[in-house]
Amino acid sequence: MRNNTEGPVVVGVSAHFHDSAVAVLVGGELVGAAHEERFTRVKQDPDIPREALRHTLREAGLTLADVDCVAYYEDPVKKLDRQLWMGLPQVPDSRPDALFRLDADRPFRDIREALGFDGRVEIVDHHLSHAASAYYFSGFADSAVLTVDAVGEWATTTWGRGDGDHLELIGETRFPHSLGLLYSTITGHLGFEVNEGEYKVMGLAPYGEPRFADRVRKLIDVTADGTFELDLAYFDFRNPQGMGTEKLTELLGVPPRVPESEIEQIHCDLARSLQLVTEETLLALAARAKRLVPSDNLCMAGGVALNVVATRRVVEEGPFKNVFVQPAAGDAGGSLGAAAVAHQRITGRRIAARRMRSALLGPATPADEVARTLKGAGARDFLDFRDREGDLLAAVADRLAAGKVIGWYHGRMEFGPRALGSRSILADPRGADMRDRINASVKMREAFRPFAPAVLAEKAGEHFRLDHPSPFMLETCEVTSPLDLPAITHVDRSARVQTVTEEDNGRFYRLIRAFEERTDCPIVLNTSFNLRGEPIVRTPEDALLCFLRSSIDCLVLEDFVIDRAALPTAWRIWFEGTRPPRTSAVSDSVYTLL
Repeated sequence: MRNNTEGPVVVGVSAHFHDSAVAVLVGGELVGAAHEERFTRVKQDPDIPREALRHTLREAGLTLADVDCVAYYEDPVKKLDRQLWMGLPQVPDSRPDALFRLDADRPFRDIREALGFDGRVEIVDHHLSHAASAYYFSGFADSAVLTVDAVGEWATTTWGRGDGDHLELIGETRFPHSLGLLYSTITGHLGFEVNEGEYKVMGLAPYGEPRFADRVRKLIDVTADGTFELDLAYFDFRNPQGMGTEKLTELLGVPPRVPESEIEQIHCDLARSLQLVTEETLLALAARAKRLVPSDNLCMAGGVALNVVATRRVVEEGPFKNVFVQPAAGDAGGSLGAAAVAHQRITGRRIAARRMRSALLGPATPADEVARTLKGAGARDFLDFRDREGDLLAAVADRLAAGKVIGWYHGRMEFGPRALGSRSILADPRGADMRDRINASVKMREAFRPFAPAVLAEKAGEHFRLDHPSPFMLETCEVTSPLDLPAITHVDRSARVQTVTEEDNGRFYRLIRAFEERTDCPIVLNTSFNLRGEPIVRTPEDALLCFLRSSIDCLVLEDFVIDRAALPTAWRIWFEGTRPPRTSAVSDSVYTLL
């Protein structure tokens, strides 16, 4: 049980749309946060986060009885107003339960009944949750705030002002005018999954030329003062078959691509054109933020803030000296912001005014528990390095230097969409065929998709055009290394860099340093520990199954190392080459506006 002098325990909840999550604050300190999908194994699970709450409280040494307030990340009444304004939509066959989302009482019922909480509940508007997730975790004493996503209740873009303990939204663009929905519409047109494939479009863009940019600009009118409107003749956000009209296809001159079909140059060119217009628009929105709030600082959140190429342009070309992007900028991060707003309402003070330094906020698994899991699964030929970290790091660094692909599981799980050295797949970035190998036989995904480098922070400037920390992989930069790094260098010579410090990353930092001692390369390839269509692994069992279903060469579970050659023969026969069924809570063709 907690000490009551520590201040209120506030739980933030995002749920009932996609990517549900919880965050826990104790006395204004963030002690834990987790995605529900990591527990249920349903990608982007929208349901009330029962399991995430239970495990996050337990990790913090708390129970539900210790919680003073639950904060919900959007206003369900305002959201229902927008849903009814749209009219009853056609419901996709894949989501027959979707109409149950038209229920403004559901969040309260689920908090009371599913979570079992009968105390104070605070409702925080969706974009205020986004804004608070950025400002209150930035460490800035004052800041302009910009949030951009598909849609919340009504707002799709907001401008805000943070000043000391206080945060207010001072302007907005409302649905159906949405930069996020523009990007998602063309994502679907290109044959990728909406609300998941946007990352693919961003990765595909450097392979193309922006020859359709003028046509894409006809879809969105960005005014001189930094506001915008969509030309709604090209969009139908109620159509479950796709959000673009026939007129959109006529304008673009590019027919909709069939999912999983061949990607042609015309698709690359459309992706590049969309990306360019998105960057231009985000720069205009940031310029408006500066005019409204003449601070040196900008805080950003919302799903569009995860467009790392556009974010980089805001950092380099925008009018602000300092930019902070919430590492969990999407809806899951709304749980952080809702909790922070509730804390301010309860106490009259902001949460601890420090920069968020780590996203390692989920549960951990003690080494002894991992040992029991391995023995219980029948594994015998694993290497035990308990109390011998130096030997462990030497063994793993040797394997990396020999070209092995490593599944790396250590410490607390990441919060947000990026693997940051806790639940990661690692490899040597110098291998000429490493990117193709991992895409094809480990991640089972499209060959054009790039991988990120994790670099010792003190060496970052020697290899990348980067003059500030980038601990969360939130922006791209140019690769300038004297080393040949084909596995992490995109076709436009960019990379999405993670800078790694010993203070914040501990063992992961020391592993990269051990790799550098063997290779003179202070960089490793780092990608999320999961197969295509699955959430990032959470437990040792998840990691073991992913290892068995992929072509990862070696699995490191805390202090234990398992080489593929040491797997029991029966395991290899049963699991190698098999795939779990794809389980997702999100429609592939439309952004689920219910």
